[in-house]
Amino acid sequence: MAPKSSGEHTADDDTRRILLASPRSFCAGVERAIEIVERALRSYTPPIYVRKEIVHNSYVVDDLASKGAVFVEELDEVPDGATLVFSAHGVSPAVREEADRKNLDVIDGTCPLVSKVHAKARRFAARGDTVVLFGHSGHEEIEGTYGEAPESTVLVESADEVADLSVPDPDRVSYLTQTTLAVDETNDFVRELREKYPNVSEPASEDICYATTNRQHALNEVIAESDLVLVVGSTNSSNSVRLVEISRRQGTPAELIDGAEDITAEWLDGVRTIGVTAGASAPPKLVDEVVEALRGFGPATVAEREFTHETMHFELPSVLRGAGEGAAERPAGNGG
Repeated sequence: MAPKSSGEHTADDDTRRILLASPRSFCAGVERAIEIVERALRSYTPPIYVRKEIVHNSYVVDDLASKGAVFVEELDEVPDGATLVFSAHGVSPAVREEADRKNLDVIDGTCPLVSKVHAKARRFAARGDTVVLFGHSGHEEIEGTYGEAPESTVLVESADEVADLSVPDPDRVSYLTQTTLAVDETNDFVRELREKYPNVSEPASEDICYATTNRQHALNEVIAESDLVLVVGSTNSSNSVRLVEISRRQGTPAELIDGAEDITAEWLDGVRTIGVTAGASAPPKLVDEVVEALRGFGPATVAEREFTHETMHFELPSVLRGAGEGAAERPAGNGG
């Protein structure tokens, strides 16, 4: 692999550069979801059940499981009357109804930005629109959003599919997107949809969340200088996978890794500059470990490329505010 010219190395300089994209790692919605589970574990009588992975990161899920959280795929695995946390990706109304039937004490970990997309889906469908939903089939967030108005919603997974769309009224069309998509691919989708349906109604604000957008823009700050990009994140993390795809589309090799143990020495052959970032569900600790591991392959300098500084914060559900170490235990089923 021929190294890209950085203007900072001499021919006999064997020191690598590690460029850290910033922002990276946890976003406000992920931090909130993890804290919800941790406070529930301290405040309620165990077991505490969590539907699906609270966020898409194997390290986070394993850590919470070691503290007592019980992760389940569906509600039939949860005893009636138990305490249940919904994941950050949200759920459909059908899942909420099932939780009510089972008398579950629900604590909602849905990211507030995902909840806003759900509200838009209900509003667009209520006024008679066909809602074109852009996202990945099978992703939990898409299942939840689609479930808000399944009779009025059409799922599209690529801009190329827009040409084959057929709707009852071409003048009554609106669109929504998954919050963790690549900005450039979403722009392609929107452009194709506007061309097919000139009167399409758009969300008042874009659905791709600030954290996804910021991490993509931050990565763009280091791609051009990098010979290789390492993205810390799990394979089922949509926003992490998008980061890998963005780098590769711009011609820079990229690898998705769960942690430092996944780094392969062969990747580093001929590599002088390594860009490092992490998806919004990956803990900062894992990035630190990756940097240390890279230093183990030879001398390296570390520099940060900051695109913006994030200050977003989301409040916890009211039932958990003030809950923490030393909080009195409450039996499951009371007031979630």
